Amino acid sequence: MKKLFIIPLFVFALTANAQVKTLTLKDAITYALENKADAKKAKLNVENSEYQIQEVRSRALPQISANGSLTHSPILQTTVIDGDNFGAPGTTIQASFGQKWSSAAGITLNQAIYDQSVFIGLKAAKSTREFYQINAQLTEEQVIEKVANAYYQVYVTRQNLAVLDNNLKNTNKVKDIIKGQFDNGLAKKIDLDRTSVRVSNINTQRQQTLNAIALQENSLKFLMGMPITTEISIPETEFEVSANALSQTPDTTTRTEYLLLKKNEQLLEYQKKSVQAAYYPTLSLTGSYNYIGQGPEMPWFKKPSDGVYWSDYAAVGLNLHVPIFTGFGTRAKVRQANNKLESIKVDLAETKLALELEYENAKTQIENSIISIKNQKENAQLAQEVLTNTNNNYVQGLASLTDLLEAENELVAAQNNYTTSLLEYKLAEIALIKSKGELKNLLN
Repeated sequence: MKKLFIIPLFVFALTANAQVKTLTLKDAITYALENKADAKKAKLNVENSEYQIQEVRSRALPQISANGSLTHSPILQTTVIDGDNFGAPGTTIQASFGQKWSSAAGITLNQAIYDQSVFIGLKAAKSTREFYQINAQLTEEQVIEKVANAYYQVYVTRQNLAVLDNNLKNTNKVKDIIKGQFDNGLAKKIDLDRTSVRVSNINTQRQQTLNAIALQENSLKFLMGMPITTEISIPETEFEVSANALSQTPDTTTRTEYLLLKKNEQLLEYQKKSVQAAYYPTLSLTGSYNYIGQGPEMPWFKKPSDGVYWSDYAAVGLNLHVPIFTGFGTRAKVRQANNKLESIKVDLAETKLALELEYENAKTQIENSIISIKNQKENAQLAQEVLTNTNNNYVQGLASLTDLLEAENELVAAQNNYTTSLLEYKLAEIALIKSKGELKNLLN
């Protein structure tokens, strides 16, 4: 029975381990671009733009329709006719024309020959496709930025957990030493109690950090479009801290945000031209062919012997529409279009300024973070040396427990400040990469 019980547990353990997904930053971004709802919707919008082009193109193609009717007139309309035309001068004749039953079927064709709005619509539809393509690219960049920021948040919080684990290990060693001294009458109970409180506080901080990691990992998985129940593991890698990326100032007019506004400006230009098309005449070709049956009975399946007669007729024509006066409605629409164009020009100038500010801020943050990382790294090394010396002095009775605990606190604070500086650097680095329009380089 023990063997039967142990084997399933062993298999379960292997299965659980197999479900842990190791994620590099590249893996996380790739997964998000394939699975996140925002990225999927952006791709669907690009696909939908093709259908919009087909819809506009259809206006330039022949429009063909079929029609049919069946009419019954229980009472025929009477028409009053001057009798002079029928050899009865001075009289009025009332006559009924038509048949009580009639049925018709036909086909109609309409082809636009000249319609300025159709031609402009085709150009606008193609620009709409380009708009959605740029928008999809912007959406991908936004997904990359969010995932990268969340990824580094998890990474650094896990580094904080490693600091706490190391601190807990060291404090437990000190506690064991004090307990041994206390058992031999060489240490006070208050010292043992203070160390126990210190261990308890570290355990509390550790649990809080574990909770923070769980929340941050769930947020990362949501941003990736990954099932929340998936277990993930982020490998430990060394951060490369470099100021080389600051050497080249980017061209903000090539940023996706700016290009999207420029494409929107082009669409508004087409919208204005589409409104102006109402000033131009339109010309179309029409044609129809019909077959009609009439008689005193329902014409279907009847012959002349039944009093029902069938005949066909056709027509071809040109329709010309020339706008003369629209009550200044078209002029008002054109002015509205001009107003929108002026508004987007203001947005373009504001966006360019904002993108330049974004780069300068990221550049400044990078420079400050590099200095902070250097200082905090040196501070953490110094705090480690202080703790080592204080620990040796405490064992030899040359330092108090207070000195030892303070040295431990200073080391933890220095290490946490170092990891915080690393996080600030990585977040600033992402902002800098974004400001240069190079977020997709994170996939390399």
